[in-house]
Amino acid sequence: MAIVHMQEYEIGDRSTANYDFVKEKLGDVPIEGLIVHTAGFDDDSGVWRQLDVWESRENADKFMVRVMALVGDGPEAFPRPDTFAPPIREAYYELHDLKRG
Repeated sequence: MAIVHMQEYEIGDRSTANYDFVKEKLGDVPIEGLIVHTAGFDDDSGVWRQLDVWESRENADKFMVRVMALVGDGPEAFPRPDTFAPPIREAYYELHDLKRG
C-alpha cells in the first residue's frame, strides 16, 4: 500500500533557496517509487510543507538516505545557512486510498 512522508518547517523569511539547492543537487532523474512530490507554503498553519506519496516505505527510506547525505554536510553547505533547520513535524502514514488522475 502507498505511504505518505510529510515534513513541515516553520515559515521564516519565505526563502526557498535551501529547498531549491537540494532539488538541484538531486537532479532531474526519475526517483524509484515516488508517485508524487509536493512542496509549498501553508500560511494558515504557518509552515512550509513537503508531502510525498510513495509506492512503499522502503522506497521512501532509500530516497531519504540520498537527501540526508546532502543535509549531513551541515548548514555551511547551503546557500542560506541562517535558515537551515530541521523539520518541526515529520510523519509517515499508510494511505487508505489513492486515486490517480
